[in-house]
Amino acid sequence: FIFIFVLFRYHVQQEATTKRMKRREKNRVAAQRSRKRQTQRADELHEAYECLEQQNSLLKKEVQVLLEEQKRLAEALQSHEPLCPVLNHDFCVLSELHRAPSSKDH
Repeated sequence: FIFIFVLFRYHVQQEATTKRMKRREKNRVAAQRSRKRQTQRADELHEAYECLEQQNSLLKKEVQVLLEEQKRLAEALQSHEPLCPVLNHDFCVLSELHRAPSSKDH
């Protein structure tokens, strides 16, 4: 009777040990998959960061080019304004309207 009890107890312990080993192996594999996913995600984020840094650099260069063009165009407009017949024409039209009637008008 004691022999059967010892044998049964040994069998139960073996089952518990086997279950524990299977659970540990399953957990180890799951942790490995999780670490792999984390690494992949970190790699993807790093690639996205590099791409955004490159885009940012290009946009900064474009802003500089556009600011230089704006400055050049503003200077061109400023030097053109005093000579512009269209802008001066409006002034002439207003002057004509307010001018006293001449002898030719009668």
